[in-house]
Amino acid sequence: MSLLRGVRLNGARAAARHGTRLQPMRMIQVSAIRSALDRTGLYEFHEKHGAKMVPFAGYSMPLTYSDAGQVASHRHVREHAGLFDVGHMVQHKFKGPTSSAFLQYITPASLSAEKMKPFSSTLSVLLSPEGGILDDLMITKLSEDEFFVVTNAGRREEDLEYIGKQLEAFNKENMSNGFTMHEVLHKQGLLALQGPSAMSVLQKFVAKDVDLTKLVFGTSSYLELQVPNHGPVETLVARGGYTGEDGFEISIPPEHTVAVAEAFLSDSEVQLAGLAARDSLRLEAGMCLYGHDLDPSVSPVEGGLTWTVGRDRRQKGDFLGAERVLREIKEGPPRRRIGLVVEGPPAREGAKIYAQDGTTEIGQVTSGIPSPTLGKNIAMGMVKNNYHLAGSALLVEVRNKKYEAVVTKMPFVPNKFFRG
Repeated sequence: MSLLRGVRLNGARAAARHGTRLQPMRMIQVSAIRSALDRTGLYEFHEKHGAKMVPFAGYSMPLTYSDAGQVASHRHVREHAGLFDVGHMVQHKFKGPTSSAFLQYITPASLSAEKMKPFSSTLSVLLSPEGGILDDLMITKLSEDEFFVVTNAGRREEDLEYIGKQLEAFNKENMSNGFTMHEVLHKQGLLALQGPSAMSVLQKFVAKDVDLTKLVFGTSSYLELQVPNHGPVETLVARGGYTGEDGFEISIPPEHTVAVAEAFLSDSEVQLAGLAARDSLRLEAGMCLYGHDLDPSVSPVEGGLTWTVGRDRRQKGDFLGAERVLREIKEGPPRRRIGLVVEGPPAREGAKIYAQDGTTEIGQVTSGIPSPTLGKNIAMGMVKNNYHLAGSALLVEVRNKKYEAVVTKMPFVPNKFFRG
């Protein structure tokens, strides 16, 4: 299912949001569910600019804007630059002499000094003791004992409770080595500036001696933005994103978020983009949406994310869920995530996938859309092992009728990350 449909299903689940610091030896207390939707710091900004607001992950978020529909917005990001509010995502800081060890316990990422330099970033997965993916997350190493982490808004309560329990136990066990401190950056702004014009736009707001060509994909930097009629704003800028295009994700102090967003939007290359365009862009880029393409039953190997398991971590096997993950790396998983090009109508989440004989059910679609870039219907799905090879002919059932589909390598649209 696309995010476009998911906002209607997930909207009923709204939660109170608050910032919390995890002190050593104390478990985080998760907020109670409430009926009111939370808002990012840009809620009034969105309304001012004609956003259609919808419930998503407990927040009221922009789906589209009045000056551009989903397809037009999608294409603008591919050709120019789109500005997304991703302030609903959960931003964390982990600090302390054991922070690297703790993050390497709850994820399979390689974060040691030998494997990861300061101000570099990596996608990883939060693993259960059983080896299932509890969330996907971005980890940025600020120093050997400080990390910036971004997790999904839809998993806020579950992640914070789980991290709190694991951290309490970890700090008790590693007391002699010092504590890991966990801070949630409450109401911190987060903007994604995405598209081929993103670098030229951002360059206008940084000092002339700052060369953004040195900030390549997968790296970060603290940058001071010069915002007209507002003044300097200290931000943490990461090169990357969720669209497959070049771009940046910019963490901004709450009191400056609106001013920075307005400044970016004043550039003629920039157009606001909402959840609808974000979903179609990420699917063309072959990127997962948690709760659809990934869930606690899916391992990194099944989810096509084996590369997130560092080679040094495979040797040590000292992370949660390692037994299952390492077994599936060695023997193969029971299922695999695949990409599909589907004939006929779009195949949405839950559509059954069959072998070519038309009777052997082998899996189901997890996300599906008409691709604005390709003019074809594309989808992701989870199928039994050995049906995942590119070029394999399968069938997908849509409204009780089966249509031809071909397993296709992802990304569907080539990624354009800036690597220097």
